[in-house]
Amino acid sequence: MLKRFMALSASLLLVGGLLAGCGGNSTNNTANNTGGTAGAGNTPTDSAKPVTINMFTASPEYTDAFNAYIAEYKKVKPNVTINLEIMQADYNTVLKSKIAAGSTPDVFQTTAGGDIDTFAEYSADLTNEPLAAAMTDAVRSNMSSTDGKVLGLPVKGNLFVLMYNKKLLADAGITEVPKTTAEMDDAITKLEAKGITPFANAYKEWWVWKHIFQHFVDAAATDAGTDAKTLVADFIAGKTTFKDHPVLSDNFFTFIDTTVKHGTDKPLERDSNAEVSDFALGKTAFMTGKGAWDEEAIKKITPDFDLGIAGYPVSDKPEQSQIITGADQALRINKDSAVAAETIEFFNWLYTSDYGKSWFSNVAKVIPPIKDAPMPDLQMPKEMEEILKTEKSGDLSVNYSLDTFHQKFGELMQAYIGGSKTKDQAMDEIQKAWIQFGSAE
Repeated sequence: MLKRFMALSASLLLVGGLLAGCGGNSTNNTANNTGGTAGAGNTPTDSAKPVTINMFTASPEYTDAFNAYIAEYKKVKPNVTINLEIMQADYNTVLKSKIAAGSTPDVFQTTAGGDIDTFAEYSADLTNEPLAAAMTDAVRSNMSSTDGKVLGLPVKGNLFVLMYNKKLLADAGITEVPKTTAEMDDAITKLEAKGITPFANAYKEWWVWKHIFQHFVDAAATDAGTDAKTLVADFIAGKTTFKDHPVLSDNFFTFIDTTVKHGTDKPLERDSNAEVSDFALGKTAFMTGKGAWDEEAIKKITPDFDLGIAGYPVSDKPEQSQIITGADQALRINKDSAVAAETIEFFNWLYTSDYGKSWFSNVAKVIPPIKDAPMPDLQMPKEMEEILKTEKSGDLSVNYSLDTFHQKFGELMQAYIGGSKTKDQAMDEIQKAWIQFGSAE
């Protein structure tokens, strides 16, 4: 077990019983398993024997979609029941308490990238499974450990952008989406002259901060003549600081200050749902810190919403305003599960069957993480495809740090905009957190 994880285990075990009972935002449902090949060394049980798979995830936005494939799989394997538990608040803490207590779910969710290695000892090796062969090359890389083993499987491909309301920008006379800091300042002036609030934020959530910050990390890496993975590794190793990178020490904090000054009231009280509502109802022109998963929620509130996507204006260089694509969330199959073979069989079915290929696009309505599935009939994926015809995607740099760091980072940024930390204090503590929590080593 990893050193840091071991250090947490004793205390988590003490609170495990309490946390595991938290009802929070959890959903429980039942259903079934799959057909396909099982993992090496695993043999599915007799098809008539009842099998129960316990699945623990942190993606409430896909509750209906998960229930749909659970119900469909029941038709394929009537003997398989899938118990689905979904929790968003305190998910990471509860997951660790379950693992520490020896009750690791059959399927659980983590972030991709560095956390692939963090939870490696609990994860089934999927390298030679049909589901791994079905993944796109970029997604497979996001699901692989440092030694090349595929230890996770993605719920979806993802897209991280600055969203905007096309109608409101047009109403303010903004004909080009701002790509530089100066263009954004001009857009803010034009919007407010029309009585339009520029930004919807969800700064109550710790995780929105990493989605914004990664755009600035990518730009800082470019300015330093390196790549984002190397730059993040240098921060984790203590080889560089914010002050070596003006895009981080100046531009990032200026952007956050701007979104607070020209955004919705009480930013530390606005959660993800409130932000989506503010934006979907036309109260703001831009929405920060979010991604492709929000389109369905926006369209449920305002079906004819004309949604646009763009990179963040991170500097005075328009080419540094990039959308970011990739897979940042992974499902893991517990290698020690009594039903590991049946669970692998289920996901092989989802990733390779005709139903599974259509599930990503038509049911979950997400960017498919597999090679031969169509894009969903939604604005954001379509605009993504058009943008990527002429522009490069930014690097999904959130994957190069663990979520233990990202959560601390979000908390420190909340303290900054709340006024309890200065910018210099926030930068200093973020750098220390990167060294302490940034990697699994």
